[in-house]
Amino acid sequence: MSTNVLRTADGWWVVLGERAVPVDTKAATTAELLADRDVVREAALSGEAGTPVADLAALSPVTTPCRVVAQMVNYRSHARDSGFKGDIPPAFFRKASGSVSGPGDAVVRPSHVKFLDYEIELGLVMGAPLPVGTVVEERDLPSYVAGLVITNDVSAREVQLTKTQFYESKSYPTFTPTGPYLSLLEPEDFAHLLDLRLKLSVNGELRQDRTLADMIVRPAQALTLLARFQTLDAGDLLLTGTPGGTALKAPPKAVEKIGALLPPAVKWKAFFKSQARNPHYLNPGDVITATIATPDGRIDLGEQRTPVAAAN
Repeated sequence: MSTNVLRTADGWWVVLGERAVPVDTKAATTAELLADRDVVREAALSGEAGTPVADLAALSPVTTPCRVVAQMVNYRSHARDSGFKGDIPPAFFRKASGSVSGPGDAVVRPSHVKFLDYEIELGLVMGAPLPVGTVVEERDLPSYVAGLVITNDVSAREVQLTKTQFYESKSYPTFTPTGPYLSLLEPEDFAHLLDLRLKLSVNGELRQDRTLADMIVRPAQALTLLARFQTLDAGDLLLTGTPGGTALKAPPKAVEKIGALLPPAVKWKAFFKSQARNPHYLNPGDVITATIATPDGRIDLGEQRTPVAAAN
């Protein structure tokens, strides 16, 4: 069974139901904690009464700086929403690790951004180096991936589309809420990954709801493709794509054909004028709730609950 670990300003904790037991470690980073899994196991078996989880202020269980890499258009439902047809070529992009924030921290919408979008994603936390040239088979996943986290790949859509800028549009501070738990997996847990269900709601309205079975490129293949050019180390984070249901969707075919005839500046002005009528983009005061778990609770990454705030 997986073991859930929580990080606070006071250190690391093993979550046992509604209570948490402190981990006897001096680890300051996620990588340092992963190098000493025995102390996590000892805490889980200690029998201490612990502290109520509700009394703890969770930080991101992925410490920074680290590499944050993400897969683009990696769920069939998201591909349909985005207007893709046929085979989707695997693609990756980087996010600044300064975008990583805690599971209860506010997502801050920059003053120049009007079209702020959400993307729930399963995060893979590396437990060992992945050198360039590595080939990862399904059976090898436990050798490289230590655990899982909930992430939200928050996106400034007008920056992403008009500037073709994934890095900027997804890297503002607070644009990668992470946690609350780092779910450390045992080798037998990996057989249950496809049962994980990703659910995201805004103000109680369910927007995204899919299992990993909807994935196009699954974790082992993704790591193999990424290792063609990118090294990863313990503590690094790979976001594995989002299901359909984001605010942004491709325009109807007729609109798309007309837009193709317009100069880019005119096309984007018309597109975002139409998007202004879309009520699903995030606004200050909204609350995003995200969960990832298997139906039987064997793997449960907790609940991430983040308000949306305007920049000062």
